[in-house]
Amino acid sequence: MSDAILLTTDSGIATLTLNRPAVRNAIDDAMRGEMIAALEAVAADPAIKALVVTGAGTAFCAGGDVRGMKNRLEAPPEDVAINGWRRQARTHRAVTLLHHMPKPVIAAVNGAAAGLGADVALACDFIIAGEKAHFTMSFLARGLIPDGGGMYFLPRRVGLIRAKELVFTARRVDAAEALTIGLADRVVPDADLAAAAQDWAAQMGAHSIAALALAKATLDRSLETSFEQVLAIGSQSQAICYTTAEHRASVAAFLEKSKK
Repeated sequence: MSDAILLTTDSGIATLTLNRPAVRNAIDDAMRGEMIAALEAVAADPAIKALVVTGAGTAFCAGGDVRGMKNRLEAPPEDVAINGWRRQARTHRAVTLLHHMPKPVIAAVNGAAAGLGADVALACDFIIAGEKAHFTMSFLARGLIPDGGGMYFLPRRVGLIRAKELVFTARRVDAAEALTIGLADRVVPDADLAAAAQDWAAQMGAHSIAALALAKATLDRSLETSFEQVLAIGSQSQAICYTTAEHRASVAAFLEKSKK
């Protein structure tokens, strides 16, 4: 382990920190592997109620490591495609774990979220940004396309036409504009970012972890699912909720309070 990812937990809130500040937390192959392991651990731990993802130092994440790109180009031509496919598989695994995490995930964006860094933030349920944060879908400026889920998540946040404009121009979006167009959900002073993210995560993870996981899974599918299918999924999920300890305790507490 290279400590490229730091994972801490406090009062049921996990914080995953991208920890390569010398390169603005650019993602290399080692970080991909550590990120996957950390996210799998968070998903499997019932004591964790919510997750905050942030970056060490002055940036959230500057995207893919350009030195890794250089090494990729210097590989034998017959290895370029298969090596890229394997790297993509790890990237997609990490992004999928974020998106399907069965608990709330908040990106606390400090400084730059560029390229793959922007995709990582977009894969989270919510984005809270410091005042100096900025976002860049910088892929086309490198002769690439967004490959970390951004072409799925971005149109759902800002609309298709605006998503095209941000991808095609690769322009920088500051925190104020990000809030206005829906790219960010909240903007706070930089000094308050960590505390604000923790408070929001605590609010989001305050209720039944089972009901929340089921509700999140249904909502995440709702834009591609018919009304009837959402109702059917909801019926199955509700049947599970009926059996949980949280539901039983909540009903018992309500009935006891109503007697007083």
